[in-house]
Amino acid sequence: MGLGPRSPHKAGRRLPAGSKRGRGAKGSGRAPPGRRQQPRQFPDGRSEPALDAYPHLSPEALGYFRRALSALKEAPETGEERELMVNNILKEVESQALALATNRTGSEMLQELLGFSPLKPLCRVWAALRPNFRFVACHRCGVHVMQSALLQLPRLLGSPAEKEEEEEEVEEEEEEEEEAAAAGKAGTLETLEELVLGLAAEVCDDFLFYCGDTHGSFVVRTLLQVLGGALLESDRAKPRGSQSSEAQRAPARECKPAEFEVPEAFLNCLQDLSSCFLKDIAVFITDKISSFCLQVALQILHRKLPQCCARLCNAVIGYLSTRNSSADGSPLLLFLRDQTSSRLLEQVLLVSDPPRLQSLFKDHLQGQLQTLAAHPIANFPLQRLLDAVTTPELLSPVFEELSPALEAILAQGHPGVVVALVGACRRVGAHQAKVLQLLLEAFHCAEPASRQVACVPLFATLMAYEVYYGLMEEEGSEPAEHQEEVAAARALGEVTVLGSLLLQHLLHFSNPGLILRSLSALTGPQLLALAQSPAGSHVLDAILTSPSVSRKQRRRVLQTLKGQYVALACSRHGSRVLDAIWSGAALGARKEIAAELGEQNQELIRDPFGHHVARNVALTTFLKRREAWEQQQSAVAKRRRALNSILED
Repeated sequence: MGLGPRSPHKAGRRLPAGSKRGRGAKGSGRAPPGRRQQPRQFPDGRSEPALDAYPHLSPEALGYFRRALSALKEAPETGEERELMVNNILKEVESQALALATNRTGSEMLQELLGFSPLKPLCRVWAALRPNFRFVACHRCGVHVMQSALLQLPRLLGSPAEKEEEEEEVEEEEEEEEEAAAAGKAGTLETLEELVLGLAAEVCDDFLFYCGDTHGSFVVRTLLQVLGGALLESDRAKPRGSQSSEAQRAPARECKPAEFEVPEAFLNCLQDLSSCFLKDIAVFITDKISSFCLQVALQILHRKLPQCCARLCNAVIGYLSTRNSSADGSPLLLFLRDQTSSRLLEQVLLVSDPPRLQSLFKDHLQGQLQTLAAHPIANFPLQRLLDAVTTPELLSPVFEELSPALEAILAQGHPGVVVALVGACRRVGAHQAKVLQLLLEAFHCAEPASRQVACVPLFATLMAYEVYYGLMEEEGSEPAEHQEEVAAARALGEVTVLGSLLLQHLLHFSNPGLILRSLSALTGPQLLALAQSPAGSHVLDAILTSPSVSRKQRRRVLQTLKGQYVALACSRHGSRVLDAIWSGAALGARKEIAAELGEQNQELIRDPFGHHVARNVALTTFLKRREAWEQQQSAVAKRRRALNSILED
């Protein structure tokens, strides 16, 4: 019972920049091996320069920018000196912006510099790149610079500090424009809003090309988010300033999109771009690269322009419904099994309102759910359907169809479907007792009744009872009774992510009594292993936060951890669990925890995680000035009660 990979291909794998891929092959920004790329002829007669015509970054210039960036990182975070340094560096960037953007090392440095940039220098760098936007946006390095520039908008757009700076620089700009005019040059600097709208207009003019290009599609996706004023998780981890590479790659799970205010013109432009999808909807459904742009558009439009989102959803379903019918029902079933279109349909399901979901289920999916659950690709759109269920009217027929096949679905290696169904029961508040009984039967711990107390380790590891305990039972024989001594002697198996999610859902059911009894039956080392597990630690979080778990039930489970607090404190994930336990503990429980930790004070102080716990508990004060510590903790408890009283009111 494990979840296999979505695809046999490696995650994140991309074709080389020059490889053909759908309609975007011609936009790779690099000529195919063995032949030179011909300059592109624009409609107005201009021609795009050949690749050799673009500037290259000299080693001396690269060295200068590397030293300048290093000095900038070491400078104070605020102050006139830093501001002057940033402006001087970005002034140098203007003249070599294209060369920097299309150089691998230069691109990385320019992304960091844009993270420091004030409004005016950013606009100047953007304006310097604008004549070559097509080349930069479809270049494997330049695309990241364009994304980084767009991602500065939440910081700069409408910022009071930047507006003040802009007002102070008005006179300076006017002088520069007069000097430029005297020299016969166009000196007007466009505003950030104008630059973004200009970029959107250029994308709109050749929408299919940019959406289908391997690199250009990233610019389109980021542009859609910026126009809508909502940054999705995948793009919130982009480089900004001096963030570490680890921080860039680790966006928080289940985090809501970061939203910011945008001008009305941005939303109007977003609406225009959404219309571009309708003109060639077939391409955006079937082409893998282009489809990503439509998926992002649906997420943004769902939040900002729901009517446009509904129009796109109708276009997608309408197109797919007119294709050749499958042998076993709706034409939509064929596309649910396709690697590209199934991902788009997942997004359509997530952004659809309850009436549309009900209609989709009735017209296309009813009677086919077990077949979809067994398919290696189609089971994922089915999970998204379950994630989107919010009404008993839809949950009841879905549950009735899937519930008889839970064990078969687990055996096929698709536990995500089962977890999503349990999550729907939790969210809607229906069929909870029934689905718990079916889970017990699927994991072979329903009968005899003594086995039910072992359900937590089985659910956590996604293993049937016989597999987990290594029993050899003949088919047709009576199931053996649960042996508590054997269970206590066995170390907790590896907790899976989906197993942890399953337990979290069950702990939020209206009656989590069976799960709590099973948790109470774990030994201290077993519960410690659960708390120290990256996935299992979230089960402890659910115990602490679920409104269905009473204080008495919570205390009964957590008392098993007595004698394990030091090991918990010296663990990466366990220390976080201990902090959460401490935050909700009464004064008596805090004394017990502090007393146990105090016995190993030196070990805690030397441990990279334990010393944070010791500081949080104020362990030194506890050991040396007990009365002062108790007064401090009493004051904290009083403030917490007052805050809770205010929140309840």
